[in-house]
This record gives sequence, C-alpha cells and structure tokens, in this order.
Amino acid sequence: MKSKVCVVGAGRWGKNHIKTLEGMNCLGGVVETHPKVRAELASVYPDLKIFSSPEEAVKEPFDGFTVATPAETHFEIALFLLENKKHVLVEKPITLNAADARTLKETAEKNGVNLMVGHVLLFHPAIRKIRELIDEGKIGKTQYLYSNRLNLGTVRTQENILWSFAPHDIAIFQYLIQDMPNEIICRGGAFLQPHIHDTTMTILRYPHNIVGHIFVSWLHPFKEQRLVIIGSKGMLSFEDSTQDKYLHFYEKGIDWVKGEPVKRDGPNEIIPYQGDMPLTAELAYFVNHLDGTPIEIADAENAVSTLEILEKASLNISA
Repeated sequence: MKSKVCVVGAGRWGKNHIKTLEGMNCLGGVVETHPKVRAELASVYPDLKIFSSPEEAVKEPFDGFTVATPAETHFEIALFLLENKKHVLVEKPITLNAADARTLKETAEKNGVNLMVGHVLLFHPAIRKIRELIDEGKIGKTQYLYSNRLNLGTVRTQENILWSFAPHDIAIFQYLIQDMPNEIICRGGAFLQPHIHDTTMTILRYPHNIVGHIFVSWLHPFKEQRLVIIGSKGMLSFEDSTQDKYLHFYEKGIDWVKGEPVKRDGPNEIIPYQGDMPLTAELAYFVNHLDGTPIEIADAENAVSTLEILEKASLNISA
C-alpha cells in the first residue's frame, strides 16, 4: 500500500506539493485554513480529506506531513507534528532562526522521526551529478567554488537579498563540501530601500583550504544562475538559467613542472544527467524514507547549518 502524505498549506507552493503527491498516488490529505481555498480543493479533489487545522489532520493515520505555509508559521506547525511522532518535510526556510531549527532537529531525534527541509535544489539532477563527480574524484581536491544567483526583481520589502536568494546556494555548498565554514565575510549594498540589501557577496572559508563565494542580487541586468567548482584535476560549471542547462567538465588547471606553474588546457566535456523534476525527486525521497530510514539529503543538519551561516553572514553585512 502506498504511503500517504498530508500537505499543510495550499498556497502557491503548497499546490505544487499537492499536485506532485497526487501524481505519485501519495496524497492523503490537505490542511488549509482559508474556507474558499478548501472549497476549491474539494471541487478539484472530491475524494480528498481536507482539514482546517493540523490538530484535526494529526488524528488521521497519515505516514508523513509536508509543511508549505508562510515561513513564520513553520516552527509552531512542525513542532506540533514532530511531538506527535510524525515524519515531516518543512519548506525553506525551515524556521526564521537557527535556534528554532535546532529545537526541531532535537525534537525529531527525541521522537524517532525524520525531519527534512525543502532545499529543493539539492534534488536537482545536475547538483546530484556534481556531488557524485566530486565524490568520484573527477576534479581532484576541491579548491574553490562560487555561485551567482542574479536577476532583475522580484524585490522583497520584508527580507533582504541574502535571506531571499542565498539559502539555495548555502545549502548547495553545505551539501557539496560536507563541512562548516570557519570564516564568513559578507558585504553588500542597499539602494532601493534603507537597510534592505539588494546585492551581497558572501565569502566562505572552509577547512582544508576550500574557499567559496556567493554573489546574489535582484538588481541586475540579466538572469544568471551559475555554479562553478574548481578542483586540482579539473573544473565543473553548471548554469541553470540557460536553455540547454549543460553541465560542463573542463580538464583545465595549473600543474607545477620543475618548480614552474604550467597551464593545463585540456578538452571540455558535456556531462549527461537525468532530467528529473527536482520537486518530484524531493518528495519521492521523503516518501521513500517514511519507514524511518534516516534522511541524508536536505536533512535537519543541512537546515540548521544553512541558517547558522545566514545568521553569521547577516551580523557583518554592511552597505
């Protein structure tokens, strides 16, 4: 029998959870506080169990819950579900601060259930392939990586660009490097609204002499979503904003020959990867771990470390 998942929140992104889980034949129910939205859901899914609160839904024998409500409600809802021994996937940001995220992590561990965060780009097939190539030693020792996430708009009025765009890239860095940075430097500029940064550059220094930077901006002439990883044996580049979305491997670098640096300029290679939809892969992964098998991708530790880095970056940001 297929596992059944209840979605808490039927807003813009929650509807994507609902549609995807329905396609997987794993949708068990929906929690939605707005009567009008509940009526719309009932007309589209006449056999679906629909609830007005998590307190109602938790009484049903659902195997797990996803939480896709406004970020400020994540902590309270997820804590309630975890305390009722339910496996939970919470959309990003899992909470609004690292302390609350640690509380959720500890609650999940105490109750023997899985907690997962919706860092959906960790399930992008190109990102998964990059991790696989790094683990295989394709690029040798990782030395340096950078991510650009740039566009014109959508400008937020309640959160700055760091908190809006950078969580994606920080989560990816944590997934690829599997370590915490020992130094974080963040600088940026606020041009459209006082004290709300429109652009930031974050430099992360990791153990083993690995350095990364994250450049994010919503005040930029064109869209760019580029990730580059430099290694001792080669380099990888992926740009998600292009039409072809190729993953490139460059057999390039610097070799030392008789004490002199010599450029190695080998061939380029396009690395194939599967074309799975990231959200489908993410929810399938969650469903496959509803038996209690430990979560290893986008787990609670990834959620906590991402928020810890964001908080530390926010402390030294300056216009």
